[in-house]
Amino acid sequence: MRASRMMTLLLQLQVHGQASARELARRLEVSERTVQRDVEALVAAGIPVRATRGPAGGYRLDRGYRTRLTGLGLDEAGALAFLGLAGPAEQLGLGELLEGARVKVWASLTGEARERAARTAERFHLDPTRWYGTPEPVPSLPQLADAVWRDRRVRLEYVRDGRTTTRDVDPLGLVLAAGDWYLVARRDGQRRTYRVSRVRAVEPLDQPVARPPGFDLAGSWAEARRALEDEPAAVEVTVRVAAPALPRLRRLVPVPGKDQVPVTATGEIELTVPFENAGWAVSALLSLGSAVEVLAPAELRRRVAEEARAVAARYADT
Repeated sequence: MRASRMMTLLLQLQVHGQASARELARRLEVSERTVQRDVEALVAAGIPVRATRGPAGGYRLDRGYRTRLTGLGLDEAGALAFLGLAGPAEQLGLGELLEGARVKVWASLTGEARERAARTAERFHLDPTRWYGTPEPVPSLPQLADAVWRDRRVRLEYVRDGRTTTRDVDPLGLVLAAGDWYLVARRDGQRRTYRVSRVRAVEPLDQPVARPPGFDLAGSWAEARRALEDEPAAVEVTVRVAAPALPRLRRLVPVPGKDQVPVTATGEIELTVPFENAGWAVSALLSLGSAVEVLAPAELRRRVAEEARAVAARYADT
């Protein structure tokens, strides 16, 4: 553990040029005293670490010194797929591995290559989270990622239309789309797509998953997305919703990416969302209270109004 930490400290100095004991302690999540001891051990091993005192002081490597010990571990190499996507990497439990890989890759760059990488990082940033929303809670994501990695069948407790069901599935891959995680899996020989935020529990099963020959996750996701967007809904409801309530609405029902979400002068959003049946539409929209107004169809607007009056009457005397 200490050897790995000292290697990280050395790479931090190689990447940043100079860093204070406080900065290094924060990056390594140790005390400043531990940083001092590690630096002393590096010096004893012949590494030319120099210390300068004063407000602008810190530790640095002698000019021209570079370590070649920048090889990536297998887990770190796997985490490289998430470079630039620190948030999703954290959700998958790969945050520390990704940071270690990033530091090693950065340390391996020299001259113009490092300057080009720095300029790119200063000018481009990837944010996969949609507007008017925060990432949905996905407590089951690390378990699903482990099952995908190990090719193991799982038993899911999954919420659909407000009801919890249990199903055994063969996980094939995880997809992050517009800030939401989806599980692509097979059940009863058919491809299925599950929204990870609706998974309430994951039970690993001692059965291997036989991945279809030549399975292409990106292509499979593209097909699933087209099918979802082209699938006619049992009922489409046009609503006006307060912007802060939009994330809650999205957790209740998927809003196809092709829909527009124009913001009105009052800061509200008008959009059309699909529901599998009218009963679920009424229940879901009532759960948002006064933050949402049904505009169409007229029959559903009437049903929501009747249910709202019934609820209000129930609490009228309290």
